[in-house]
Amino acid sequence: MTGNIVARRYAKALFALAKKAGKKAPAEYGKDLEAFAEVLEASPDLLRVFANPVIAAEDKKAVLAGVVGKLGLKPMVANFLSLLADKDRLSFVLEVSAYYRTLLDEAEGVLRGQLVTAYTLTDQRQDQIKAKLEKQSGKKLVLSFGVDPAILGGVLLKVGDKVLDASLRAQLEILKEQIKRGE
Repeated sequence: MTGNIVARRYAKALFALAKKAGKKAPAEYGKDLEAFAEVLEASPDLLRVFANPVIAAEDKKAVLAGVVGKLGLKPMVANFLSLLADKDRLSFVLEVSAYYRTLLDEAEGVLRGQLVTAYTLTDQRQDQIKAKLEKQSGKKLVLSFGVDPAILGGVLLKVGDKVLDASLRAQLEILKEQIKRGE
């Protein structure tokens, strides 16, 4: 089995348990799982410990207990991480967390995306754009804003697996190709 399939299965299992635990539980479990994933991202050595097959599951669980104690995770999430340690799957926590976020977004009707412009937008303009996109999509939108002077002008919008490239750079490339073809 590939890591992605393993991560999806565990994320789906935790999400199913969270839905049974109550209305707020999926979001709370998601926050705890993301907090743990952030610790692993910030400490690559810790991730290497959890991924190392030579280190015994009990030793991994001891390290895990220390991290879980400092983070103050919910008992269900702590038990879930302990199960991952028992099954030698702690190395997949980052993927599990990412897929859990996807499941949570789908359940809450949230779209995540990124809008890139050639210059920094004011907060007011960002809010206007976000509100307009939410109105068009009919869903809540979590939008991050980026700046890339290389696009020259216009916008580059990525939402989910869709990309809208309305940048001046892209339009110039299209024009360049048309000139090459003699159109």
